[in-house]
Amino acid sequence: MDDPVKDIGPIVHLLTQGSPKEQETTINTYFTPNASFTHPFCRTFSFNGSRLLIHAIFRWYKIMSPQIHLHIDSIAFDQSNLLLYITITQTFAIWFVPFHRSPVTLTTVLSLTQPPSQKKYYIQSQNDLYQVDQFVRFFLPWNIGRNLVFLWHSFATLCCVVLAVVFAPFTWLEQSWAERRVEGRVGAGFMGAVERVEEWRLKGSGGDSGAEGAGEALGDLAERVRGAGEGVDGERGRLGGFGSMGEEGDKMQFGNMQVVKPN
Repeated sequence: MDDPVKDIGPIVHLLTQGSPKEQETTINTYFTPNASFTHPFCRTFSFNGSRLLIHAIFRWYKIMSPQIHLHIDSIAFDQSNLLLYITITQTFAIWFVPFHRSPVTLTTVLSLTQPPSQKKYYIQSQNDLYQVDQFVRFFLPWNIGRNLVFLWHSFATLCCVVLAVVFAPFTWLEQSWAERRVEGRVGAGFMGAVERVEEWRLKGSGGDSGAEGAGEALGDLAERVRGAGEGVDGERGRLGGFGSMGEEGDKMQFGNMQVVKPN
């Protein structure tokens, strides 16, 4: 392709609506020999000659639905990363399945490559992205799949609302931690441990070292909470006039209950 934004429209129509020969020529012209293809139901990997698998996938696509109604809604080119985004609306109807008709919307992401000695762009990989309520229409037509996904999405949204309310104190603690105004050993210890665990996870340390690090952070959190609890309980006892602690700090008395800390 000389200009991906201008050239990709005719290429898409040839791949999906052209004759078998036009489809074959288009793949050979614009896809690299080691191009890859990714779809919710199938994928190839990139290796020398992997383009042959793309030929087979598009042939079967045309066999299932020889006539496809397709419209390109938008095209965007990220030139710095050589990524071409195409939003497509198509109607896919498998001719040997009675009454089958699947109108779907997808976004195709093409990763392009430009050989140093050439000015043309070639397709290195194709990734077809469907929302869940779209790709289920291929195997659950007549709005069955769409309605099931709608119910699931509604239930998941309700769960998000309920859990957001239940864990509102954690949101408040997060905001306080971000503003560096967390007070108290328990709050500071908890958020510090959470932050360290997340850092280990996000860095992808993995292995035993990552597990040990997370374990240490959680152990530190437990120790901080335990220590803070002992301090609060002891203070309560002293202020209430009924608590006492031995000189060695191994016994605590609360009313009729005595807590003994093992040595």
